[in-house]
Amino acid sequence: MKKILSILTLIAWSVPVLFSQQQQFRWTPDDKLKYAERIISSYYVEEVDRDTIVDEAIKAMLKTLDPHSIYSTPEETRELNEPLSGNFSGIGIKFNLVSTDTLYVIETVAGGPAKKVGLQPGDRIIKVNDTIIAGVKMKNSEIMKRLRGPKGTVVNVEVMRKGVPDLIEFDITRDDIPIYSVEAAYMADPTTGYILVTQFGENTPKEFADALGKLKKQGMKNLIIDLQGNGGGYLNAAYELAANFLKKGDLLVYTDGPRIPTNVYKAEKDGIFPKDGRVVVLVDQYSASASEILSGALQDHDRAAIIGRRTFGKGLVQRPFPFPDGSMIRLTVSKYYTPSGRCIQKPYTKGDFDDYVSDIKNRYESGEFMHSDSIHLPDSLQYRTLHKHRLVYGGGGIMPDRFVPIDTTWYSPYYRDMMAKGVFNKYILNYVDSHRKELLKKYPDEQAFIDKFTPSGEFTDGFIAMGKESGVEYNEEEYRKSEKYIGTILKALLASDLYDSSSYSRVVNEINPTYREGLRLINDKKEYERLLGK
Repeated sequence: MKKILSILTLIAWSVPVLFSQQQQFRWTPDDKLKYAERIISSYYVEEVDRDTIVDEAIKAMLKTLDPHSIYSTPEETRELNEPLSGNFSGIGIKFNLVSTDTLYVIETVAGGPAKKVGLQPGDRIIKVNDTIIAGVKMKNSEIMKRLRGPKGTVVNVEVMRKGVPDLIEFDITRDDIPIYSVEAAYMADPTTGYILVTQFGENTPKEFADALGKLKKQGMKNLIIDLQGNGGGYLNAAYELAANFLKKGDLLVYTDGPRIPTNVYKAEKDGIFPKDGRVVVLVDQYSASASEILSGALQDHDRAAIIGRRTFGKGLVQRPFPFPDGSMIRLTVSKYYTPSGRCIQKPYTKGDFDDYVSDIKNRYESGEFMHSDSIHLPDSLQYRTLHKHRLVYGGGGIMPDRFVPIDTTWYSPYYRDMMAKGVFNKYILNYVDSHRKELLKKYPDEQAFIDKFTPSGEFTDGFIAMGKESGVEYNEEEYRKSEKYIGTILKALLASDLYDSSSYSRVVNEINPTYREGLRLINDKKEYERLLGK
């Protein structure tokens, strides 16, 4: 009886409070959310972190919307913004972790703090500010936290250098380190330039213009823009790149949403690329957002041939809403439309993020990456280009003007396992460490290396041996199937370590069917013009 009375007392104490509040005013969603947080904080059986509760509540709310509206903590916000902002403060090195516990310097950034004090490729960083990091398993993010910091602060590192018996100590003053989004720019042939854009950040328009200027001086008349795997970035960077190829007043893109004004973006002046220059844009299923804005603008104006596979299909625009603590909501506020009026956003179900991210897998399994006729879009999504009135589609990415199937003929479980175990990078790091001087003596420049180096003999034998040490059993049949691809990847990694990051693209593009088709098409004027309806 006493137990029953106790329960009734608890109910009598709590329920009237709830009902009395409901009677005093009409509850809004805001009131309900605040009240729920207060109940949890005040009465939950264990101590709770109110910040965590609020963060998770915001994430849950955004999950009921579209797949691109997200919340990020202060640390996540910094990590998201850093690649797009164009720089960060650090010491200026590219590194890799050998066997996950030894920091190996691959490259020192030109003009950066590390290069100024004398750090060299091949150095192994043993200590950072009196903390030994060699032999300690760390993630890349943990290493970067130790090396990065406010501009002007000093970090002390001790390195082991081959041929030097003692550790070498350096005091390095951190400075702004540029992050490049144009990772390669070179002449693919005497008249064709090639520019690889990996993301659209703050400095991308300037980097791109600089690359155009450099290639023009080398005789460029036509251009391949590589956006394969480019997941996007800033909208303004995309339309500024598009303006290089169009006329003053040409529509580049416009955005429209129910609660914000329509924004229309047009070219403010004539583009700097020659009007008669042929342009090819390379895309694939991972080209998204800003990549699709650039591709869509050039396609709609019949200014470039789009080569590859149907792009990702992200036509939603996010606006950042920062909080005082550094966290942020990126909320979808509008959709963007290409000059012909296309919104290329692919379909999604609100709150079903898993289905949305499975789209790429579903497209692969349906055969879309192998055959262009596996793509089925309704007639209601048909549009016409602005000048030649060619048929284009909205509602599911940018459809290329020339389809190139994905090449899986070289793929084997042996290649997969060697890549998964990190054998490629680990082998090249060790090989360069032991052969850097002789390689640079034999191949004094990038062109000599590309023309004369052949991955064979002891070089590939060593790779196979390291695979065995890493637990990957050698399979002759599978190796032969992947041999050309494996050799090219190893050569590309070696080139990028010895020379610069663009060397990787120069080597690996030779086995990229989309690149090869783009280069073939751009040199066939009649077929190029026929494809664009000229």
